Amino acid sequence: MKRVGNEGIVISPIKNGTVIDHITPGKGLTVIRILGIQTGTPVTFTVATNVMSTRGGRKDMVKIENRELMKAEVGKIALVAPDAKISIIRDFTVAAKKSVEIPSDIAGVIRCPNPNCITNTREPVESRFVVHPRGFQCWYCDTVISREMDISDYI
Repeated sequence: MKRVGNEGIVISPIKNGTVIDHITPGKGLTVIRILGIQTGTPVTFTVATNVMSTRGGRKDMVKIENRELMKAEVGKIALVAPDAKISIIRDFTVAAKKSVEIPSDIAGVIRCPNPNCITNTREPVESRFVVHPRGFQCWYCDTVISREMDISDYI
């Protein structure tokens, strides 16, 4: 069992899988949604929300058993949790640890806020955004989701 923060919350360790730590508070369930994990599926996962961090402040944490995240999945997590840390667990030991990084091109994750964009019509077109100095820009209609907006509203 692992004790998290000063409040004494106990979270069981996993034998194999992925731990996503230091998620922006309140974004743990969004991370689960980004990864396509749904309740009722055979995937075992734990979400701890708004727990005290040993670094100070609060955080969310996600543990996913028997699944190692791919690079593209890690990039998607960076959209809502830019300070997250990913730990790959093998036989109860951290085998690899890495920080998240926002990819330069994001496909199929963000919904375009422009109702007239081709990605919001009945056309079979997957959304695609590129990183823009002001935020994220739709590849098709050039609409920008600014950094001041909550990107999780469009996921």
